[in-house]
Amino acid sequence: MSPDVWPRGAPSVGQRAERSRLIKPEYIELFTEISGDANPIHYDPEVAAASPFGEIIVQGGVTSAILNAVVAEELPGPGTVFLQLDLGFRAPVRPGDVITGSVEILEVRTDKPITKVSVQVRRDDGVIALEGTAVCFTAAT
Repeated sequence: MSPDVWPRGAPSVGQRAERSRLIKPEYIELFTEISGDANPIHYDPEVAAASPFGEIIVQGGVTSAILNAVVAEELPGPGTVFLQLDLGFRAPVRPGDVITGSVEILEVRTDKPITKVSVQVRRDDGVIALEGTAVCFTAAT
């Protein structure tokens, strides 16, 4: 592969990285401030208790955000942004959960600094909260 395409070296198919984070209750309010998502299932204990989830859950954007950190900080690394995400939300994340976002390199292009990765977020109890694939572009930094 040309060093012009991957100046810091290309990732390898099968390479993996992950990052964990405690989900604090205040992240719900911070995400509402950013997004405007004030769905009562994130705020109202009675509404949340009557839902299939049975309790307050965090917004999906809070759950998926850890993946931004994994691709930008770990693998493929600095300068990486998402071009495409295909995500399936499998289980809720609640305040107080520790989540781990992981990526695995599935494909590496040789003509452009683009990778396809599998993505997953799992809770500390082992339950997969989110999984899917992403296409990433890595700009030279």
